[in-house]
Amino acid sequence: MAKHTAPVKKNQTLTLTFEDLTHEGNGVAKVDGYPLFVPYGLPGEEATVKVVKANKNFGFGKLLDVKSPSPERVEPPCNVFYKCGGCQIQHMSYSMQLEMKQNQVKNVMKKIAHLEHVPVHPVIGMEDPWRYRNKVSIPVGEKNGELITGFYKKRTHQIIEDMETCVVQDEVNDRMVEAVRRIADRLEIPAYDEDKDRGALRHIMVRTGRETKDTMIVLITRTEKLPHEDKLIQELTETYPHVKSIVHNINNKRTNVIMGKKTKVIWGDNYIYDSIGDIRFAISPKSFYQINQPQTTKLYEKALEYAALDGDEVVVDAYCGIGTISLFLAQQAKKVYGIEIVPEAISDAKKNAKLNGVTNAEFVVGEAEKVMPQWKEQGLDPDVIVVDPPRKGCEPDFLDAMIAMKPKRIVYVSCNPSTLARDLRILEDGGYETQEVQPVDMFPQTNHVEGVAWLVRNSD
Repeated sequence: MAKHTAPVKKNQTLTLTFEDLTHEGNGVAKVDGYPLFVPYGLPGEEATVKVVKANKNFGFGKLLDVKSPSPERVEPPCNVFYKCGGCQIQHMSYSMQLEMKQNQVKNVMKKIAHLEHVPVHPVIGMEDPWRYRNKVSIPVGEKNGELITGFYKKRTHQIIEDMETCVVQDEVNDRMVEAVRRIADRLEIPAYDEDKDRGALRHIMVRTGRETKDTMIVLITRTEKLPHEDKLIQELTETYPHVKSIVHNINNKRTNVIMGKKTKVIWGDNYIYDSIGDIRFAISPKSFYQINQPQTTKLYEKALEYAALDGDEVVVDAYCGIGTISLFLAQQAKKVYGIEIVPEAISDAKKNAKLNGVTNAEFVVGEAEKVMPQWKEQGLDPDVIVVDPPRKGCEPDFLDAMIAMKPKRIVYVSCNPSTLARDLRILEDGGYETQEVQPVDMFPQTNHVEGVAWLVRNSD
């Protein structure tokens, strides 16, 4: 029997027409039915492609030249888009980005959840899909004796030197990274050298409240002391009055993790503040806080609509983080119980409840899959459970615990359509019916999509 081989070879150059997009946003072209995945290719385009890898069943190509550009192709506004990799789809019109993301959710609902009859609504997009990120962490390096800042090139630890700005960052964050770099350079604060594990300044992190415009700067160093600390603080705070907090974080390990364990506020407040809807949040250097504040408001409003609260319900918010959804729900529920494994997040959640005068929310540190069965034994019967798990989705024991608690409604907030679909299948088999899914574009110009699913318990 003839051995099955690919109809293309590595380094071969071909002229192809793209037929489709993968969920990562790569163009798909076929050679005798053999799919070739090519970054930056758009459906309908004829293009010259070089084969860079040929596996048995599929290959990868590099786009050399587009012969007939799609009407949906746009010029990326970022000058380092093709080097950076932080955004994947700036070359695509925004309407096409939203369509691609809706299709991504529809596909997994069909293939993984086997729920093709469930409506997947058009993605809720942004009026202005730029400059939305309220937090940036940027590496610091050195070239020809001068400090440089920039994201790493794709799949490397080399800083992109000609990066003047990041078009998905809040402009304030952009300007503050630039200011810190300029002042630190003048004060001759040495950058961290990863290869030699020496030097001081590793990363500059900046967070800005979208509503308040308050800024927190976090300086991450390898060294216990921040060189020229007083002078740096003085220059930053005299020049930029919106800076409310300057923090020093020490990370002396050889690691890719940005922040170390030791954090101290060296100037100003311990927190900055921001609002989502009517709720104010205190944000500390390590708080998990949603990156895109305007879209988070839309996402949570949808979750609240699906929870359909009339004031008498008991709600469990599993994976509650710093209490963002819990406090939204508490405005319309009788009682909300939040669970979260990270102790610092729970202390932030309690602080945020106090900040907003919310007295009907209780927060517990623990693993949802262990806490919920205990609550069930104690007689807690929630009417609604809201989940917002990490990318890997819900743990099987947690899904079992949720099904055993028999809430009337489940609201599932997801940042990964594949694990959402997998978990919806399990909940459907456990007696729930998925009513609809609403995707939300939290990260324009990237291939990520978030969503909210609304499930109702079948009547026994």
